[in-house]
Amino acid sequence: MHNALEYAVEKELLPQNPLTALKTKKTRTVEAVDKRVVVSPDQAARLLEAVRGQERSGHHLVAFFALLYYAALRPAEAAALGKGDLTIPEQGWGELYLPKSAPTTGAAWADSGKRRDQRGLKHRPREEIRVVPCAPPLTDLLHPHLAEFGTGPTGQLIRGIRGDDLSDSTYGRIWQKARETALTPEEAASPLAKRPYDLRHAAVSTWLNGGVPPTQVAEWAGHSVAVLLRVYAKCIAGQGQTAREQISGPSTRPRIKPKPASSRLGRRWGFLSP
Repeated sequence: MHNALEYAVEKELLPQNPLTALKTKKTRTVEAVDKRVVVSPDQAARLLEAVRGQERSGHHLVAFFALLYYAALRPAEAAALGKGDLTIPEQGWGELYLPKSAPTTGAAWADSGKRRDQRGLKHRPREEIRVVPCAPPLTDLLHPHLAEFGTGPTGQLIRGIRGDDLSDSTYGRIWQKARETALTPEEAASPLAKRPYDLRHAAVSTWLNGGVPPTQVAEWAGHSVAVLLRVYAKCIAGQGQTAREQISGPSTRPRIKPKPASSRLGRRWGFLSP
């Protein structure tokens, strides 16, 4: 309709397009991550072990959640990962090559007629590949997973219990049960790792707190640097103390000679001699 009206304006049948006034500018806001959702390494280990203990599909999904925690993959990226996308040694650091994503769209809406549709990476050109480091603990998990479960018909690592595409409801249900098992009642009632996606937040926060340059973290996580810092600014621990140490160094201390008169307040705050 908009194009038809524009054509009418072009042919001087209308003075202006009446739909133009209805346009509104939509601003997409990117919310900062609540640092309360970020798990510690100990909590992550407990959660992964609790996933392993869940009946039926839990043991099979340990690698799925580990990909989110150790490599900061999005759930749709982990679901699309294939054996051919792995370059990992028997032990130690390897690499994951992410060529695509497989978000849940529903069989009725997917091009393939399956639950998950193959698409390009988020915020990337369709054919672009993102390279992510594979940490040693993830390497140690992926090899037994491949040995025990193999791969699907198209080489995918992560599948449903019947060998079909992994459903969001399946891994969501397993995750909620794992939280109840692994976390204390206080932790379970908090926002801590409320969603599986929060494992990705923990991975990115760990990289940033470990001193990895934001440009490199953004590349691994599939973000722009601006979005990365805006989203994870509150999750970077220790910066406040570092900043205080920097501004309180010898070169920044004012050289003020204290007055000789005694002061109880001065003694209490420690900047006057008794």
